[in-house]
Amino acid sequence: MIRNALFVRLEAKPGKEQAVADFLAAGLEMAGREAATPIWFALKLSPTTFGVFDAFANEEDRQAHLHGSIANSLMARADELLVSAPSIESIDVLGMKNQLA
Repeated sequence: MIRNALFVRLEAKPGKEQAVADFLAAGLEMAGREAATPIWFALKLSPTTFGVFDAFANEEDRQAHLHGSIANSLMARADELLVSAPSIESIDVLGMKNQLA
């Protein structure tokens, strides 16, 4: 059962919006290689604001993701792409429906 999640908000620097979108699109492949990350969404919240929502079965999996390839790649490019450091929020999942239409 999914109990732990993260919400990460990213604010692109002017002119870097497409680069952030491209980075997040590439993140899908990295997330696919993380067996402990069963749910991963890249989001565009506004023309300059992006986000990632991902969820995990337990705290250990969440921590592994926070120290994994996606997080390391993002932090390596944060100064280039983002106005400020990513806002990372740990979230407790209270309920979930996962059914494709």
